[in-house]
Amino acid sequence: MIISKWPAAAVCGLVATLAVGLFPPAAAAADEPTGKPAPKVDLVLDVSGSMRTRDIDGQSRMTAAKQAFNEVLDAVPREVELGIRTLGADYPGKDTKVGCKDTKQLYPVGPLDRTEAKTAVATLAPTGWTPIGPALLGAADDLEGDDDATRRIVLITDGEDTCAPLDPCEVAREIAAKGIHLTIDTLGLVPDDKTRRQLTCIAEATGGTFTSVQHTDELSRRVTQLVDRAADPVVTPVATEGAARCADAPRIKPGLYSDREKFSEHRWYRVDVLPGQELRASVSVGADRAVNRDYGVLLRAVTVHGREIVRGSEAGDGRTDVISSGLRYPKPPIEDEDEVKPAAETVCLQVSNAFSAPASVKTTPGLPVELTVDLVDSPDEPSDLAAFGLGRGWWLLGTLALTGLVAGLLWGWLSRLRLVWRSN
Repeated sequence: MIISKWPAAAVCGLVATLAVGLFPPAAAAADEPTGKPAPKVDLVLDVSGSMRTRDIDGQSRMTAAKQAFNEVLDAVPREVELGIRTLGADYPGKDTKVGCKDTKQLYPVGPLDRTEAKTAVATLAPTGWTPIGPALLGAADDLEGDDDATRRIVLITDGEDTCAPLDPCEVAREIAAKGIHLTIDTLGLVPDDKTRRQLTCIAEATGGTFTSVQHTDELSRRVTQLVDRAADPVVTPVATEGAARCADAPRIKPGLYSDREKFSEHRWYRVDVLPGQELRASVSVGADRAVNRDYGVLLRAVTVHGREIVRGSEAGDGRTDVISSGLRYPKPPIEDEDEVKPAAETVCLQVSNAFSAPASVKTTPGLPVELTVDLVDSPDEPSDLAAFGLGRGWWLLGTLALTGLVAGLLWGWLSRLRLVWRSN
């Protein structure tokens, strides 16, 4: 009797597949401790009376916040320890001293129980004041610890602080001065100009971000991004100051840089690019106050002699919080392989903006600028036209002229042949 070996092999393969599915190596590795402290996030939610306003997708701001929180809680990475703090959730009266202490920890910072956290958020109802300063102090205490964990406060509010003289900007600066690596990000629900200015000030004091929110999905998406950022922290921008001309510009290395630029100003920075490297640069200019329609940002790479290498630009017409542009400049490798140390080319980066402000808006300080610079290996066969000299001043003009000449001669020759053919 002959027995086929194929059924046995199939059974063994099926068993092996089930074993891998039930006990995946990746899951086992994920459960192993990494030795790094867990990142911590404290969501601070405004539950003041103004959150009753119905101007977000036809529902109240509180309803939109609850809906967004449910989506955020479902998406929190397992390694993140998350907590929730409220402000203005309990005291509906008019006593300033009592109202300005109305902040509490709704859910403690730690491993997340999604059901418990959602239940706690569901009980909230718009009630009282807006003590942002005390809430930030409370959130900083919530995140205290002796380890080097990433700490992030995400403040969601629809109005400015109502508990002066405890200025929330000063509170944020005090938190930053402690050196505990705590970042505060702020989100304004349909903010007015005063709220926008205050929330921007709070965020900038700790290297955080401000976002204006008009819709529920925007709120959910942005808070989720910030929580994910805590799990995978980004590089903190290095403060720098561009110059009025390339000769005086600071020499910067690959990294993330922050600066401020006046309205319609040009700022210069210098980067050294070796043969065989590709310069990648991008710039973002934030509109942290009301601006006129029609604006733009320009990023240019220029030689030290003033010849333009390549440029990137972006323009807009309407309301925006940030506008960005970028460029790439691949520098071909040298052909002489015997040269040990090739000389670097100094590339001047020019950042320009075309913003203007209404007469009632202050133009100082300047607009926030974030510049990213990276140097990577240049591709062997770059597809970027700049690598072949196109898109660089006279090269582009000459190429277009030659193309037009050839096309004209070819068309004239074909037209003459057609005329002769008709005559015959």
